[in-house]
Amino acid sequence: MGSDEYNVYKDGDSWVGKRQDGQRATVRNDTQQGAYDALRDRLAAGQGGEISVHGTNGQVRYKNTIDPKPDPRSSKG
Repeated sequence: MGSDEYNVYKDGDSWVGKRQDGQRATVRNDTQQGAYDALRDRLAAGQGGEISVHGTNGQVRYKNTIDPKPDPRSSKG
C-alpha cells in the first residue's frame, strides 16, 4: 500500500480521512460526506491519490481516484 492511498471511515462519533500508512487523521468531520469532500479537496490540490470509503460495518463502499492538480510550469505560455 502506497502513501497515496487514503481511507474514509467511522472513528467514534466522527468520520476521518486517513492515509493508508498514516498515524493521524488527515481530515475529521461529523459526516461521511464531509470527510470525503475535505479529503478529496486536499488530494486534488496536491499530488492526488485514491480514496476508499468504508461504511459503518467496515466494508469498502466505493473507491475514487483523485487526479493531481496540473503543474502550471508544464503549460505553454
